[in-house]
Amino acid sequence: MPTQMLTTAALTIAGSDCCGGAGIQADLKTFVANGVYGASVITALTAQNTLGVQALTAVKPDMVRAQLLSVLADLPIRAVKTGMLGSAATIAAVADILGAAAPGLALVMDPVMVATSGAELADAATIAAMRRLIGMATLVTPNTRELETLTGMPATTPAEARAAGRRLLAQGCQAVLLKGGHLPGREVADVLLADTGEKEWAHARLAGEYHGTGCTLSAAITAGLAKNRNLVEAVGAAIDYLGRTMRAGRLPRAGRLILLQHDA
Repeated sequence: MPTQMLTTAALTIAGSDCCGGAGIQADLKTFVANGVYGASVITALTAQNTLGVQALTAVKPDMVRAQLLSVLADLPIRAVKTGMLGSAATIAAVADILGAAAPGLALVMDPVMVATSGAELADAATIAAMRRLIGMATLVTPNTRELETLTGMPATTPAEARAAGRRLLAQGCQAVLLKGGHLPGREVADVLLADTGEKEWAHARLAGEYHGTGCTLSAAITAGLAKNRNLVEAVGAAIDYLGRTMRAGRLPRAGRLILLQHDA
């Protein structure tokens, strides 16, 4: 069989989820399902499942740096997403390399601080260091709790979330995606904010709690950007993809969180 040259790839820089529902594993599944070759830089190892996070070990920043340099030296990376980064030193290493070696890449920043299970995944120093990556990002995709932490503003209503999103936008990113899943109401509205205006997608709320939705959404957007979609197109396609994986979700043996089905 003829061999095809690899011309497009997406990269995830995030933690490993051993149950496969979030983190690196969810990102790689999402890349493949959206037609993009996926590469990864692992920042942390977690023992977790749909019951919660039982243990976490951060990868040393030098090893994160080595992984990132190795991937960028060889693969045609067109877009990058970051998830759980683990420490301020790791964020600095990632920002240094992306700024110097890959300044033109689309960067989707999912500022992971708390797992769906409630486990804290970032300390105060790590959160403070995130501001450098925010200033480099094409898109930042916080949930409401992350949005409140990054801006110091409440985000308990759509109006509050928009106001906080604009403050986050002022920190230097090109756009902010306000995810409506944690806001009340029968309908979920996701809002893309940019200096040029805003775009909203509304859809019916699905019952239950899901594992890995934030990771999957940001990874699907990254795949779209890697395929040269514009940001509105990439976000719209990613929201549609996430909805399909949620509707086809599977219940695990013991935990309350529903696992997404990436071949939906």
